[in-house]
Amino acid sequence: MAATLSVLEASDFAGGFSFRNCGRNSQLEAESIKKGLRLPSARKTGTTIAGIVFKDGVVLGADTRATEGMVVADKNCSKIHFISPNIYCCGAGTAADTEMTTQLISSNMELHLLSTGRLPRVVTANRMLKQMLFRYQGYIGAALVLGGVDVTGPHLYSIYPHGSTDKLPYVTMGSGALAAMAVFEDNFKPDMEEEEAKQLVRNAIAAGIFNDLGSGSNIDLCVISKNKLDFLRPFDTPNKKGERQGKYRCERGTTGILTEKVTLLDLEVMDETVQTMDTS
Repeated sequence: MAATLSVLEASDFAGGFSFRNCGRNSQLEAESIKKGLRLPSARKTGTTIAGIVFKDGVVLGADTRATEGMVVADKNCSKIHFISPNIYCCGAGTAADTEMTTQLISSNMELHLLSTGRLPRVVTANRMLKQMLFRYQGYIGAALVLGGVDVTGPHLYSIYPHGSTDKLPYVTMGSGALAAMAVFEDNFKPDMEEEEAKQLVRNAIAAGIFNDLGSGSNIDLCVISKNKLDFLRPFDTPNKKGERQGKYRCERGTTGILTEKVTLLDLEVMDETVQTMDTS
């Protein structure tokens, strides 16, 4: 008698972490491969995100390319997400995971603000994010750079998908992180002025764009200080689209035509809409 696999198997698991679904998923994937099927993969972003602490606050930066495998899915994707009026977060990894995770924490921070009557601290958002990501054991593919300014000063955190965090004066994450980190390690110095810090983050993101195929298009910056917030989108376009130099149109008669047949189609257009694609 052939063994059958039930996805809806009853579970008597009491509490704590359960990894039974991992074995179930592996078994389902193996059975699917035998039948010539391929499981759908999550949409991921090849990304360069970075942040730096300067004298009066923090500067966050990100590129705007979203990729789906080897295909550029979006040329102008916003990767800097709102958490609270004094806290913003850059996201790398699975696009849907970074979007929904930051939206959920932003909602919780709004409730926290209404409950306490004051702006939340950056460490509060850091704790909420790391506890949520640790709960899912890395299955939420969100690598985050969290930055903001509160009553204790400017703060910058890097948050990994498994829930571990680092508090550093400058951080990079994403597929272009190594190129961006090389720029930071070469040029960073404490207590930088705002314009100097913005230019350094711009150079770091540009290094990721030019050295990583998953990063590209524009550079977005978010400058957070005690008295102001500047969301600069786009701040710069380092990789401008060039103009075509040659002509690639073949003249009529270049290729010989053996036979020619024209069939007229009698079609009635019921509804026609035209949408322009954002290529900026």
